[in-house]
Amino acid sequence: MSSHHIVTEKQEPALYIHFLGNFDEENLGQLLEWSPTILVAASEYEKALSLGIKIDVVIGIEGKLPIQENTKFIYAGIENLSTPVKYLIADRYPAVNIISAENKFDDLAAFLPDINIVLFTATEKSYVVKPGFSVWKPKGTIFHIDIVSYFETSNLKPEDNGDFVVIKDGFVNFNFSTDYLFLSELL
Repeated sequence: MSSHHIVTEKQEPALYIHFLGNFDEENLGQLLEWSPTILVAASEYEKALSLGIKIDVVIGIEGKLPIQENTKFIYAGIENLSTPVKYLIADRYPAVNIISAENKFDDLAAFLPDINIVLFTATEKSYVVKPGFSVWKPKGTIFHIDIVSYFETSNLKPEDNGDFVVIKDGFVNFNFSTDYLFLSELL
């Protein structure tokens, strides 16, 4: 018996490629697996094309790129993370995965009430969680937690370098009093 999965439009997070660098192709393949809407910074357009990626939207400073047929171009005064996020919010996307050089939410914090954002770099996956967040992780998983307030957790042990390590296979729970907690884990 086979199972068929039908993915409706906007069910999967969109993908914005801001900076590919040496991002692992296997991890990229996982992000592309369910055919998300793909947005690409103009500076990464040719590299993304060379990987055989079908691009839906190019975001850039000038529209002189020879873009694919049926690809939309959005003008942005500068290549930043907020332009594609604003576009996705306006188009009612619930979530976006962003591949970037840095895992900083500084320019994106204002958008967190409107869209779920996961930032990927070549080495880390960073995301925002709300109070009461719980996730199953295997023993030894390493979290970097951007501590902005007091928080409580289970199944984590702090390390001297500021990281937190999962003690045993199982759920890790996070409770805190702020709106969000920023987590990163190694890929």
